Amino acid sequence: MKINICLVFFIEILFFSCIKEKVEYQNPCIGGVCNTDYKVVYLGDTLTPNSNNHWELEYNGLNYFQVCGNLSKLNDQYVINGVPLTEANFDSDYWILFDTLNFQVPMYSYLGWFNDQTLNNPISIGNYTYTMVDLINLHPPLNIVGYQIPKHFCWECPFATTIVGVHSKYNYRPTCNVFLDNEMIGDTVNIFIETIFNSDIGDSDSVNNQLKIIII
Repeated sequence: MKINICLVFFIEILFFSCIKEKVEYQNPCIGGVCNTDYKVVYLGDTLTPNSNNHWELEYNGLNYFQVCGNLSKLNDQYVINGVPLTEANFDSDYWILFDTLNFQVPMYSYLGWFNDQTLNNPISIGNYTYTMVDLINLHPPLNIVGYQIPKHFCWECPFATTIVGVHSKYNYRPTCNVFLDNEMIGDTVNIFIETIFNSDIGDSDSVNNQLKIIII
């Protein structure tokens, strides 16, 4: 009789240990609504969109501008050790093709002149110009948000989506640096942003934004 009681008790333990506890997932964002706020920053100044909701950027030399975001806070369930499970993916419709590149470097004479007695500041005797041609065959087109697609890119591979675009993860202030040069004056640049609130298991939400930036 004692053996039967022990057997029943053992079976009950196995039965209850196999029952999975149902996890209740919260809405990703506090308050139930996930919002994004993206702005364009250039030379340290935050720009203001015009009446058509276009951002006008006045070119001021070879540089870059930034797309800076401010995201809704996540519920504690989607914050691991103080790190929020957020992800912002940036892309654009603007590509740059490199053909010929010229740049100059100063040249110095062996045992030449210096501008002080410490011999730490040599005086240049002129510039030498380097020219690189046919770069299109060496480098694939560059997307201005900062990525290139290789010539034999595998679009069917599982990792393809991680290579296309640039990504800012695990923060409430995602930022993307965007290339800017004089060839872009007069053009309109479209920046596409997908923001994912909770990029792990459980409930998630995504918000898509598009910024139209006019280079003047």
